Amino acid sequence: MHSHSAPYDVVIAGAGPVGLFLACELRLFGLSVVVLEQAEDPRSPLKRLPFGMRGLSAPTLEAFYRRGLLDDVTEAQQANATSGATKAAAHWMQQARRPVGHFAGIPFFQDHVDTERWSYRRPSPAGTSLMVEMESLETVLTARASAMGVEIWRGVAVEGFEQAGEEVTVCTNDRFFRGHWLVGCDGARSAVRKTGGFDFVGTDPEFTGYSMDIEMEDPGMLQQGRNYTPTGMYTYARPGTVAMADFDGGAFHRTWPITRDHVQAVLRRISGTNVTLTSLRLATTWTDRAYQATAYRRGRVLLAGDAAHIHSPLGGQGLNLGLGDAMNLGWKLAATIRGDAPAGLLDSYRDERHPLGAQVLDWSRAQVALMRPSPGSRALGAIISDLIETHDGATYFAARAWGVSLRYDLGSSHPLVGRSVPDFALANGTRIGMLLNKGRGLWLDFDDARAPGRELASRWRDRITYVAGNVQDRFGLNAVLVRPDGIVAWAWEGKGDFDPEDAARATSRWFGEPVPVEY
Repeated sequence: MHSHSAPYDVVIAGAGPVGLFLACELRLFGLSVVVLEQAEDPRSPLKRLPFGMRGLSAPTLEAFYRRGLLDDVTEAQQANATSGATKAAAHWMQQARRPVGHFAGIPFFQDHVDTERWSYRRPSPAGTSLMVEMESLETVLTARASAMGVEIWRGVAVEGFEQAGEEVTVCTNDRFFRGHWLVGCDGARSAVRKTGGFDFVGTDPEFTGYSMDIEMEDPGMLQQGRNYTPTGMYTYARPGTVAMADFDGGAFHRTWPITRDHVQAVLRRISGTNVTLTSLRLATTWTDRAYQATAYRRGRVLLAGDAAHIHSPLGGQGLNLGLGDAMNLGWKLAATIRGDAPAGLLDSYRDERHPLGAQVLDWSRAQVALMRPSPGSRALGAIISDLIETHDGATYFAARAWGVSLRYDLGSSHPLVGRSVPDFALANGTRIGMLLNKGRGLWLDFDDARAPGRELASRWRDRITYVAGNVQDRFGLNAVLVRPDGIVAWAWEGKGDFDPEDAARATSRWFGEPVPVEY
């Protein structure tokens, strides 16, 4: 086997969106990064329409905006739309009054969502949701990672690793890679998670889900839209996109080949029709298995994305959850490698992301409860449908689905601390999102006349950008400290005098010790 002499700062297993985005984050800080991907060819029919569409939520879009990726992602998706590819998208995207999201197939609409209730947010170029094709997203992230100097090895399967001292030796199918850290972004069947002995706990599946592109002898036999029946659920969008849930305890998934005869038999049983399939162009299965790693780190090995948590694709939360892991982890791991991380910074990755992952798994489980082929589930679904048609209901479901309610518990009572920083616009036109593209922290003084934080922020000048200037509609704030991931770490309102000791404690908590004073 071949081996590389110099160890990388970080070895990443998996070149999906999470692994690629994490690699970009680490390269912001000049770290050497290699990404190892089992698949030789990144392209797959399952990453394109009709199955490859994913919804990006507000935290993901804000992360891309803050790193200068949003325009590339949006342009790539617009190119797909112009080509007519989106015509085969999900059935709810084709309705006259198009929903802006759903819960177990129960849609909510923009005119019912009261965004004014999200008083801690400000409109920004990022928006709250965007549908993208997985292949387009991976293409954009691959291009960015390559341009930043990330090494990407394809056709290289991680088979195991060993930790010794300050290094991790990763064994692949034909060579060894040495790194100071290893991050498993290698999906639901993560080799890194299994080799590392991470506990993975949760709930077993209730159904096998099918996503199919088919041709039928008589397409009119199936009713369009989402349909619940006494034996399961199916969704049909013309001309031949079908999804269905067969409540078999997940028995069929990855057990037998997906044949036309099998799919036809299941579809007939669930739909209660004698539909005849003349062709099975593409099919895949999935389940509602919901599992999560109890720890996200063991020594110098970490997990992110589906390697750390898996659940059904209901509601489209999985990709966003993984990308959020990468945004949260990147700067913390970089500070740890640089040697200026405060105590416990890397552990805060698990502390902040694990509870959010648990919420998403429960969000998925709740949707399964509405999908079961039982009178109780139909009755519960009718109640949720009534609630989601109200302004209160639609606003709640939108806040959860779009991620705008995300808040980390950072131990502060201030309503903005732990939330994404609003995209304030300075008098010169600069927006806060633009100031985060280098991965540095931000100290924002909104009282540029007094600028009380200027001297304090200068003590962390190698890690924090100081900005002073007036902004409109600033929530009564005088100053805020923003982490590199765009989360507000400390805030001072114009009540009382500036407390430099409190501000210094907050800064040290996230950015470590200040630069030594020069005499």
